[in-house]
Amino acid sequence: MKTSGNTILMTGGGSGIGEALAHRFHDRGDTVIIAGRRREALEKAAEGRERIHVVTLDVEDAAAVDAFAKTIVADFPALNVLFNNAGIMKFEDLTGHRDLADAEATLTTNILGPIRLTNALIDHLVGQSDAAIVNVTSGLAFVPLVAAPTYSATKAAIHSYTVSLRTQLEGKVEVIELAPPGVQTDLTPGQAHRPGYVPLEEFADAVAAQFAQTPTPSEVLVDQVRPFRMAEREGKFDETLKNLTKRAAEQRAAGDRIQSGN
Repeated sequence: MKTSGNTILMTGGGSGIGEALAHRFHDRGDTVIIAGRRREALEKAAEGRERIHVVTLDVEDAAAVDAFAKTIVADFPALNVLFNNAGIMKFEDLTGHRDLADAEATLTTNILGPIRLTNALIDHLVGQSDAAIVNVTSGLAFVPLVAAPTYSATKAAIHSYTVSLRTQLEGKVEVIELAPPGVQTDLTPGQAHRPGYVPLEEFADAVAAQFAQTPTPSEVLVDQVRPFRMAEREGKFDETLKNLTKRAAEQRAAGDRIQSGN
């Protein structure tokens, strides 16, 4: 991926990781189109940055995604980077019958969303020079958080999809995977202040440094996520899963105490 001068479409760009990276890409000389459902949040994220543009997008509507892609290509013909960042995460109890609305919404946003948008833009991207697709997965793609089973499964699926996409598009479009660790964002309630999670600005700086490399790594991994990525390869999967399950429960409990002031 070029180190500046790109035109980037960033989904989920109104908050969290998407917003922080959109700012860094803008400030190094890229044009960034941030997309999401909440226009007010998008406009706030774009404030004061002339090369950040705002568009609304709902990936739950397949027809709307195709129409959106046609409009984006018409309005921004230089578009050469798709950054599939939007995602949702819910905690789920699998021990009894439940309403599956959260699980189904997670599948739609986290799997169908990137697949639909990639499909809608692929013909345009193949025709662009220096084209790239960046899929945001998670350390949980490699070691699941058992309290968020559907989220973890969606990220594992997008990791696999990214490997296939990279292989099929070799020589045509660069395909990059960004796998974050737990980052202090509003992805789940209380996470923005949860002890043990990586501060957002620290994470964004580390990621931006890797995107400044030539060539860009095919997997962008900060130090805190590498133990997850390597767990199975190093024979540490069971140990890592056990430790993650225990630590995550402790972190959420500590965060809840901080939020409640106790």
